[in-house]
Amino acid sequence: MTPTLEDVAKRAGVSTATVSRCLNAPEKVVEATRARVMEAVDALGYSPHFGARVMAANRTNTIGAIVPTMENAIFAEGLQAFQETLSAGGYDLLLASSSYQPEQEAAQIRSLIARGADGLLLIGHERAPGIDAFLAQRGLPVVAAWAHNAAAALPSVGFDNYSAMHRLADEVVALGHRRIAYITAPVAENDRARARLKAVQDAVRGAGLEAHGLRVSETTYGIEQGGDAFAALMDLPDPPTAVMCANDVLAVGALTRAHQMDLRVPQDVSITGFDDMALARVVRPALTTVRVPHRRMGIAAARQLISMIEDSAPPASVLIETSLIRRESLAPPE
Repeated sequence: MTPTLEDVAKRAGVSTATVSRCLNAPEKVVEATRARVMEAVDALGYSPHFGARVMAANRTNTIGAIVPTMENAIFAEGLQAFQETLSAGGYDLLLASSSYQPEQEAAQIRSLIARGADGLLLIGHERAPGIDAFLAQRGLPVVAAWAHNAAAALPSVGFDNYSAMHRLADEVVALGHRRIAYITAPVAENDRARARLKAVQDAVRGAGLEAHGLRVSETTYGIEQGGDAFAALMDLPDPPTAVMCANDVLAVGALTRAHQMDLRVPQDVSITGFDDMALARVVRPALTTVRVPHRRMGIAAARQLISMIEDSAPPASVLIETSLIRRESLAPPE
């Protein structure tokens, strides 16, 4: 039979209240008693009843996170740090992927709330209609990461996608590139992708280049897709001397295809990425990119949510600074 709280108390020679304190507030129990209780828990294979704990604490100690995709490593490092920080604070993580579909994300938000999530981590500020109002009505602690917008409905723990990409585009232009191409993810329902695209467009326009100085190719995220988009750009009658990519995944695809096409990087064409994933550092030539401190962002987002849940802290936005990383894939045009 499944062991009960009473069974543990009997074996340890203590009250059920003492067992409960050992499990839920161990710092309030003397070490010798705590050790005896935990020995009984291990020996009997006792596991606290989740529903009873929820009713007693009016909290599930779970936090939900919804990311656009789990098919590549864009979000992996930040989510790992997010989960580690939650675990250290006594919280479990429920993770879902929306496949970049706002309606699917909306359904997942409702499902996680129905399951009793104490808080939510979402990506960016673009939601399906009515979801921001739904979240505000519930009063649930929610944080939007991987973007920063102090004026948005949800507090941000993220970085300024526009300024980060603008800095990189300015560098490309300053090196003398005039025929520039940009490979982006679909921008229709992705505020981060739109901000990065606008940054490149504004940098090109601000440098006084003609409109044809920027070619834009929109594709789904993936190494193969990045390669296909790059090949199509390089087959143009007047191919670009620099191909900027919305993230490192697309950039690695472009770099791989350049090798297959016997194009030298950066002598024949420069290639840049965004994120500074581990992959960007090991490919050859190594990618010039924007470093996003994903771990710092994940830790800050977790701490913010825990503070909002446990201390009723008011929502506050946190700006995470990025940095430009110059490597061998970017050089002046020959």
